[in-house]
Amino acid sequence: MSLVKYDNQSLKTMSLFEKITRVDLKDLFTDDNELLTFIVKEGYLGKAVGKKAVNVKKLEGLLNRKIKILEFNPNIINFIKNLIYPLKPKSIEQQEDTIIIEGEDTKTKGLLIGKNAKNLRNTEKIVQKYFKIKEIKVI
Repeated sequence: MSLVKYDNQSLKTMSLFEKITRVDLKDLFTDDNELLTFIVKEGYLGKAVGKKAVNVKKLEGLLNRKIKILEFNPNIINFIKNLIYPLKPKSIEQQEDTIIIEGEDTKTKGLLIGKNAKNLRNTEKIVQKYFKIKEIKVI
């Protein structure tokens, strides 16, 4: 496991998140789509989001950018379900070091893959941060 280093701006953002939500943060990163993603520990998603998403709205206003709050799960299948939510795949299976996501329909598959497979590679990169996998395939 490698040591993660955060810059000053990231530390300030993490502190702001914890102050507003009163939830301990597990991780924070900006994905390839410029979406700021906060990862909270299991069971704290509701508290982090707040009633009627008040914390999300407040953070988006203060940070002036779109954010996503994601609940960590030590089970890779559940973690991927949380990561790709609100998309609902037909199934997610792990075969050795490959994850296979079966899309419900062509629209879901298209959104999972994205233009030039950008969404798929982004999802793959995030999952590889926490789990030992080689690749993710959408069928």
